[in-house]
Amino acid sequence: MKEVPIIFGISNLIALGIPPYVAFSWVATAIILATAFIVRSSMKIVPTGTQNVVEVICEFLLNIAETSIGHMGRYFFPLIATLFTYILVCNFIGLIPGFEAPTANLNTTAALALPVFLATHFYGIKVHKFSYLKHFVGPIRSIVALPLMILMFCIEIIGHIARPLTLSVRLFGNMMAKHMLILILASLAPWIVPIPILTLGVLVSVVQALVFTLLTSLYLAGAVEEAH
Repeated sequence: MKEVPIIFGISNLIALGIPPYVAFSWVATAIILATAFIVRSSMKIVPTGTQNVVEVICEFLLNIAETSIGHMGRYFFPLIATLFTYILVCNFIGLIPGFEAPTANLNTTAALALPVFLATHFYGIKVHKFSYLKHFVGPIRSIVALPLMILMFCIEIIGHIARPLTLSVRLFGNMMAKHMLILILASLAPWIVPIPILTLGVLVSVVQALVFTLLTSLYLAGAVEEAH
């Protein structure tokens, strides 16, 4: 990114050696906090405007959490809502000319995927104690099936290690591809081609935030559910 917008003092931050994805992450955080303060200061019994939009999004995310995780869905709702909101705002930032989506950098997506990985196993151990290991050895547990249990354990370990990799790379790849496509087409036809691509970019931004959130919900659900 050769030219950086002066708004929010981003150019000054980058001049101090702060990476662009970090600076734009702070912008996303500021937007979320500002929206939260606006909604809090103007809350009404009958929601209108920004409050109405925020409540619709929160109800949608709460429904996802309760449907996917079950009885602990409301407990994990703050994590689910935070991830979705932050990723969505970061994705949308990349649609603004001169801005860069923080999620188009692997450092940001890895920083989002790693806490999900740690939270999954932390709450799995917290809820099930040592019985959490039963999730890794399959449904058949006997001396005769010991080789199969060892094989299942190895497969599950590999699968769990791959989760943060797939979460981070999927989000990073889609956002980077969208960003590069918009830049290339904008240089070829600045006023015609980017319009449908920006529309598609909005759809991709929403879908990728939703996919990350849904996978997080499913990972948490698998960790806290009872092993059968």
